[in-house]
Amino acid sequence: MFTGIIEAIGEIAALQPKGGDLRVRVKTGKLDLADVQLGDSIATNGVCLTVVDLPGDGYWADVSAETLAVATIGGWKLGDRVNLEKALTPQTRLGGHIVSGHVDGIGEVVWRKSEARAERFRLRAPDNLAKYIAHKGSITVDGTSLTVNAIDGAEFELTIVPHTLQETVMDSYRAGTRVNLEVDLIARYLERLLLGEAAAKSDSGGLTVEFLAQHGFYRG
Repeated sequence: MFTGIIEAIGEIAALQPKGGDLRVRVKTGKLDLADVQLGDSIATNGVCLTVVDLPGDGYWADVSAETLAVATIGGWKLGDRVNLEKALTPQTRLGGHIVSGHVDGIGEVVWRKSEARAERFRLRAPDNLAKYIAHKGSITVDGTSLTVNAIDGAEFELTIVPHTLQETVMDSYRAGTRVNLEVDLIARYLERLLLGEAAAKSDSGGLTVEFLAQHGFYRG
């Protein structure tokens, strides 16, 4: 588990295809690796990766085919910068929100513009994730815990202060930049919980207005 508070910016140092999946080496910059051991988790642009080797200036991790399919890792190039956060501990301050490091989908930056000393971004999420994104709710973008300031269908807006721009990769975002999105953990579990016994059926169809109305949760 993570908090979405980025600790350092790393750099992709090696990408090795391995029989359909990938091994990646990340240089970790200022991230303190003194307490990191093999098998520990490090969120890398929001993707929870397991450390399989520690060469001294960073770590190696294996990336499964499933992760390549749902995250931006397949598009990484040597030298790309990535947000880094070590897994939280019982002593960690929960300054962001609870983040699992399990990417739900890939979003895209629609536009960026200055707003006083901050920067405002509009991003587009995949349609199937729109229902989990709420005004003033939390969302994780490339591992960064952020607050949604406006929402319009599958598009949402973020206001980013100078400190966050400096300490994350967000200052490199431009229209068309693809980003890893993780929606709020509670929203995902709440949807499943509301399905009740229907969740066990393969053809449940998920949570719909019709389902909510049928079970007394919605009156149109």
